[in-house]
Amino acid sequence: MPRLIRLYVASIATGFALSLVFLGAVLAMDVAGLRGLILGSSSGLVAAVMLVVFNGIVFSGVQFAIAISRLAEDDDAPRGGLRQHLVPIPVRVEARGKQLRRGRR
Repeated sequence: MPRLIRLYVASIATGFALSLVFLGAVLAMDVAGLRGLILGSSSGLVAAVMLVVFNGIVFSGVQFAIAISRLAEDDDAPRGGLRQHLVPIPVRVEARGKQLRRGRR
């Protein structure tokens, strides 16, 4: 199996494992009363599966993005540009227009 495919499958497995842990934490802490809704409803299993699947998709994508970003090589050497130093130049600007008096608008 190619290395990139292996990395993708590992990211998917990690994402869905994190999704299960996340659902467990949500149910344990009873966030927004979800534990009561899921365990007290006849379609609670469907809701739990949907939470795992949809969060698994998101977490898998994040895991894969992090894994791909970590594959990049370090870029230590500066590249491009002339490294010229900027010198500030004073510029006089004449004020034009009406001046507002205090208390009047």
